[in-house]
Amino acid sequence: MISRRALLTGAGVALAAGPLRAAPTPLSLADSAKGAGLLYGASIGQEALDDPAYAALYRRQTSILTTDVALKFDWLRPTPDRFDFSYADAILGFALDSGKPLRGHTLIWNDRAPDWLKRLPGREVERIFDDHIERVVSRYAGKLYAWDVVNEPFWPLDGKSGGWRDGPWFAAMGPSYVERAFRRVAAIDKTGRLALNEAQCDNDHDWGKSIRPLLAGLVERLLDAGAPLDTVGLQSHLQPQWPADYPAFAHYIEGFAARGLTVSITEFDVNDSVFPDDVAARDRAVAATGATFLNAVLAVPAVDMVVNWQLSDRYSWYRELSRRPPRVLPFDDADRAKPLASAMTAAFAAAPPRRLPAPRRQ
Repeated sequence: MISRRALLTGAGVALAAGPLRAAPTPLSLADSAKGAGLLYGASIGQEALDDPAYAALYRRQTSILTTDVALKFDWLRPTPDRFDFSYADAILGFALDSGKPLRGHTLIWNDRAPDWLKRLPGREVERIFDDHIERVVSRYAGKLYAWDVVNEPFWPLDGKSGGWRDGPWFAAMGPSYVERAFRRVAAIDKTGRLALNEAQCDNDHDWGKSIRPLLAGLVERLLDAGAPLDTVGLQSHLQPQWPADYPAFAHYIEGFAARGLTVSITEFDVNDSVFPDDVAARDRAVAATGATFLNAVLAVPAVDMVVNWQLSDRYSWYRELSRRPPRVLPFDDADRAKPLASAMTAAFAAAPPRRLPAPRRQ
């Protein structure tokens, strides 16, 4: 046995080195994902710019970031004649300072259009569409890892033929606005990966069942036309109150992989509204749901990243929707890891290895 004196004076260092070493620091979610060739990240907004502790959580835990609202049309264009890039520039600055790539969300979306845009005639809407892409993409070309070029093109509840989401872009140009957007972005930014982002496809509710074939059909038409599409983004706001078949969803993803596309999980969280009020029980249920989902989808090597929608429960969008403080993300209100974080780490560790895609080239 080594005496206390021997340890304090350095005698027997070789034997004592093992017991004296601190326990290894748990891997971050980013490092866990990296082992499988995955990127892990989260959307980021003003909260991280204002809260140093939250900013530090992003730096420790993520390997990629996504703008939350900073690049959405209504935030960039408060009036017809003014662009406000200050928020987007600040987010990009944080990403660059932190050494993390940034996804731009989202250029074109028929939802949340400002009233001034809705009042314009179709020809003027087309002009603004082209000018908006030119101005925004030119400013950030070569600086972003990827663009969500078009967000949520389908919403059957709007009652449009083909299940399209209604809005000013669709009203002015019909379905052609999607291909037009991809071609115009690709002509300006030669390296950023170009994504088509959609919601609801992860569930077997009527919404998911109706949107899945619509999205698959649009992807086929874009690729057959030679449009520059690299990635399909699937938001994956999981809804345990609805039916779900995650192995079937993984099979759906494989259809995009067969066409040479990557698939990104872009807005991952778990709605906890139907789980118990008891926090420990609710956290276990959220973690179990997240694990079942990730174990299914990460078995598909074409999945290149998992991105949470925010990192901490205190900044989740469910804060405005829930009857109680939500527990939907991997970190709680005090930025402490929860069972969902452990479930995600385990799912990353179990995922088959893959190789991250190269940037798009001219």
